[in-house]
Amino acid sequence: MGLSPLVIAVKDIRQNGEETRYTSVERLRFLGMVKYDNLIKVTLRSTPRTVEGEVDSPGGVRLDYRFALAERDGGTEVEDTLVVHAWNGPLLGYAAKKARQVQLARAGILASRLG
Repeated sequence: MGLSPLVIAVKDIRQNGEETRYTSVERLRFLGMVKYDNLIKVTLRSTPRTVEGEVDSPGGVRLDYRFALAERDGGTEVEDTLVVHAWNGPLLGYAAKKARQVQLARAGILASRLG
């Protein structure tokens, strides 16, 4: 919570060894007026230097992601890789645009938290 401007809730958290699964509630707005709460299934796996996983949305959108951390010039470099899959072009375009907005917002949130 707090790293994505779309996520309003997280529930059904289950941990099994190195893997965590949960349901995330994303609040989407269409045309600025129509509100839709999208329940997505999230799987996370982490090591000391990476976080990776998958997101499955009921609308047929799937995201594969990986955050890799590396020491760089006295700080930390974050490589944020996101691959978006969808069953048709317009949906893929919409999902990719939203995912990019979240990715950029997350970078700003992390930068402000870390000073």
